[in-house]
Amino acid sequence: MSSHIEGALTPDERVLHHAHVSLWSLWVPLLLGLVLLPAFGIGLIAWGYAYVMYKTTELAVTSKRVIVKQGFISRQTIEININKVESIQVDQTVMGRMLDFGSLLISGAGTPQAPLKGISKPLAFRRAFMEAQDGASQR
Repeated sequence: MSSHIEGALTPDERVLHHAHVSLWSLWVPLLLGLVLLPAFGIGLIAWGYAYVMYKTTELAVTSKRVIVKQGFISRQTIEININKVESIQVDQTVMGRMLDFGSLLISGAGTPQAPLKGISKPLAFRRAFMEAQDGASQR
């Protein structure tokens, strides 16, 4: 399966940071799958859901924009130019802080807020965005 982000890059654009969904944020379907596995393999459906969520969510900060792709059959993409992003908010629960996952809320000029739940290392994503925004403003 080819990466949506790699295919969306322009010739002079490069990926500065990749992010993905945290497995810790998928603990409910993973545990449910484990519990229901003996019940005629029904747990495989829950595991399949967790696998699809993990594999089909892509996030990246590039030298020009923030790119988010979610979904397999039904796809949702968000692409916001670096200079159009007004803020990236990080929301972490106590468990999220201990296991380093949380939600991101990306707000852009003229763009509705884009909530992204269960992202691994959200503070690293925000830091990479801030560095990319500083680099874009210096050009």
